[in-house]
Amino acid sequence: MSSSRLYCVLIAENDLDMYQNQFLELRERLLYAEKENKKRSQELSSALVEIKRLRKTVEIIRFTADDMKWKVLNLTRKLPVDLINLYYYLPHLREYEDAVFPNVIFGQQRTGVSLVMGIPTLKREKQHYLISTLHSLLYELSEEEKNDCMIIVFVAEVSFIAESVKTSFPREIQSGVLEVISPPASYYPDLSNLKQMFGDPEDRVRWRTKQNLDYSFLMLYAQPKGRFYLQLEDDIIAKPDYIQGIRNFAAKQSQDWMILEFSQLGFIGKLFKSEDLPLIVQFFLMFYKDKPIDWLIDHLLWVKVCNPEKDATHCEKEKAKLRIRAKPSLFQHVGIYSSLAGKIQNLKDKDFGKNVLHKAHDNPPAKVSTSLKTYQQYTLEKVYKGHNCFWASAPVAGDYISFTFLNPLKVEKYFFRSGNMEHPGDKLFNTTVEVLPADEMLKKELVDNGSKFNYPATKDGYLQIGAFENGIAEGSVNQLMGKIQAIRLSVNSDSPVWAILSEVSMLTKAF
Repeated sequence: MSSSRLYCVLIAENDLDMYQNQFLELRERLLYAEKENKKRSQELSSALVEIKRLRKTVEIIRFTADDMKWKVLNLTRKLPVDLINLYYYLPHLREYEDAVFPNVIFGQQRTGVSLVMGIPTLKREKQHYLISTLHSLLYELSEEEKNDCMIIVFVAEVSFIAESVKTSFPREIQSGVLEVISPPASYYPDLSNLKQMFGDPEDRVRWRTKQNLDYSFLMLYAQPKGRFYLQLEDDIIAKPDYIQGIRNFAAKQSQDWMILEFSQLGFIGKLFKSEDLPLIVQFFLMFYKDKPIDWLIDHLLWVKVCNPEKDATHCEKEKAKLRIRAKPSLFQHVGIYSSLAGKIQNLKDKDFGKNVLHKAHDNPPAKVSTSLKTYQQYTLEKVYKGHNCFWASAPVAGDYISFTFLNPLKVEKYFFRSGNMEHPGDKLFNTTVEVLPADEMLKKELVDNGSKFNYPATKDGYLQIGAFENGIAEGSVNQLMGKIQAIRLSVNSDSPVWAILSEVSMLTKAF
C-alpha cells in the first residue's frame, strides 16, 4: 500500500472515531435529556397536583376573604362570612357551593353596629309568637338605639313567616334595623339515622340537631355585622330599657368574659363578643349531633377553664368568671307551644319580675270620654291618671278618645303611646291628634273659613296637629292657638286589632 493511500485510510479511521465519539456523546446527551424530561415531567405532575390542591383551598378561603355575593333575591352587595368551619365539619357542603348563602333575605345588610340580635324561628303547630316578640324588642327603642343595633330573623323553614314579618315591619326592614334570612335546604346534612342519646326519641334528637345547625348558621352570618351578638328566641318579651340595661351591665365588667346572661332560661338573652363567635360555632359544629346547644356552651366553658385535677366546686367558680349572670332578667319566655310537635313548655324566668304595662304622668285635671268599648277594668280614666293602661275592643272609623280640660290651658307638648309590652301589637292605626282652641272667635273662624295655621280643621272646630306613627303620637302645640279646651284622638279607619293606650302626657305652660 502506498504511503498516500495509507494516509487516507488513517484519516478516514480518525474521522470515523471522531463521529463515533460525537454520536456517543449525543446519545448520552439524549439519554440525559430524556431522564431530565422524565424528572421534569414528574415535577410538573406534582406541581399540577399541588396547584389543584391550592386551588381548592383558595376557593374555600375566597368565600371568606373575597366577600362573595349572596345569591338571594334582589341582593347585590357583598357579605363576608367565615365558612371554613362549615366545610370542615359539614363536608356535604363541598357539593353545594350556594348552600352557605341564604336564599331569601329582606333588609339592607347593615353593618358596623354595636349590637346584633339573632332570632331563629320556624313554624309551630298551634301558635306563633314571632311578630309579638319583634314588637316587644322594637317597642320603645329610641332612634339612636335603632341606628346602632339590628335584629336578624333566621327563618329555618321558608313559609308565610317571612312574608308576615315583611308585611308587619316594612319600615324597620327599609331602615335596616330588621333583616330576615333563610338557608337553602341543601345547607342541612342527612338528619336520618341519628344516634339516639339520653333516652330521647328520634324526632327530638333530629329537632335539637337541626336547631344546633340553625344557631351556627345565624351566628356566622351575624359575626361581621357588629361588636356584640345577643342570642334570643322567637317567643319572648323584653323589658322596655333592655338595650340600655345590656350596655350598663357590660360596661361594669372588669374581667374578661365570654358570656353575659340576661335570662336564666335556655339559650335566651345570651350576649357574646362577636370576635368569639367563630370559636363558639366551631365547638357547636364538632358536637352538633350529640347534645343540646345550652349543654354544649357549658362544655365549652369546662374545656377552657376547668382543671381535671381539681373538684367540681373549683370548676364552677372558674366558669362563673367567663359566664356572668345579670339580675333582674331582661327577657321573659312566653311561648307555651314548642316548635317540636307536641311539646309544651311553661317555662318562666322568676328573675324577670313583673312587666310595667303603663307609664304614669302628672296630667292636668280633665274630663275623659271615649266611644270605644272598654275592656274590663282598663278604663280611660286610669291611664290618664297613671294607674293602669286603657284597653278597648277594635276601633272603627269615627271612634274617638277625648280629654277635655276643666279649665282651658296653654299646652306645649303632647305624647301618646299605644300598645304595651305584653300586647305590643294592640296599637292605634290611622288615628289623628286634634286640639280644640278655647277662643270662641277662633273656633268660629276655623269652622267658617278653615285653618289659618296650616292644619286641617274639622267641622266642629278642631285642628289636626298630628297623627300616630308606629303606635306613637308626639309633638308640640302652636302657641298662637292660645289656650286649649280639649285634645281628641280620632280614628279614621277600622282596625284589625284591639287598642291599648299605655301612656298619656300633656305638658302645659304655667302663666
